Amino acid sequence: MANQTSLSGFLLLEFTKVRELQILHFLVFLVLYLATVTGNLLIISAVAFDHRLHTPMYLFLMNLAIQDLGAVSVIMPKSMANSLLNTRYISFWGCVAQVYLLFLLFTSDISLLTVMAYDRYVAICNPLQYEMVMNKQVCIKMIAGIWIAGFLHGSLHASGTFATPFCSNVVNQFFCEVPPILKLTCSDRNLPETGAIVIGMVLTSGCFVFVIVTYVHIFTVVLKMPSVQGRQKAFSTCLPHLIVFSTFIVTGSIAYLKPIPNAPSNLDLTSTVLYSMVPSMMNPVIYSIRNKEIKMSISKLLGLSKRTFFGF
Repeated sequence: MANQTSLSGFLLLEFTKVRELQILHFLVFLVLYLATVTGNLLIISAVAFDHRLHTPMYLFLMNLAIQDLGAVSVIMPKSMANSLLNTRYISFWGCVAQVYLLFLLFTSDISLLTVMAYDRYVAICNPLQYEMVMNKQVCIKMIAGIWIAGFLHGSLHASGTFATPFCSNVVNQFFCEVPPILKLTCSDRNLPETGAIVIGMVLTSGCFVFVIVTYVHIFTVVLKMPSVQGRQKAFSTCLPHLIVFSTFIVTGSIAYLKPIPNAPSNLDLTSTVLYSMVPSMMNPVIYSIRNKEIKMSISKLLGLSKRTFFGF
């Protein structure tokens, strides 16, 4: 392919060439996708329909579920369709859309997780000022800012990634991921995308440092609480968020900081599946296991008794 004007589409990585295994891949991804969609829709519905959960923490959690639902919906349906139809093809603009939407949602994810850390900091370290600091107007502005940051960062990466000509259209990944796409460019230098990557690394590092410093302050205050019940309640709201944030950072770092192989490998494919799917699938489980309010709201939504839902 001489340049991107003549490039009509890309060929994505196949999990297997064996037809029976392609069907198996479709079925496995379908089960994982339905489980992820169901879990996140339950979180969204629980918060939306339970007025007791109309607080900043749960509104942020609902937005996180929306973002996770969007992220898996960008990746998994196309991969499932390709396996079912025995094809590897994705159109040029379909690939652009995947890159744009993934960076939009991933940027929104890490921004939201950072804001959620600040919300926990105010609630635990300055409880008397919580309602004044985290009022409805402030929460709306924060959520709007998160989505705007995602739109801008997604646009930056989409335009930067496809700014240079491509010498091949074979992507060594099962969706349009930036590092494998950059390997297809005819030039060793892609200044627009390099700039976008540097900006992304600075923002991610800033969010990481902010969350770590915030939790140092939070745990310092929690450990000084005289009440055991108060410490348990504080940990029950902080630990799920910290686990979700750590999972997102660790899996994303493995995917984007590891060397880009010239040929696809099982290890590379596994790490990509982990960072692109596991956080979105596990987030509802993590929050539901540790949070009594979410459990009660979901059980009420499904018409289940507490005993049935909790399993004891």
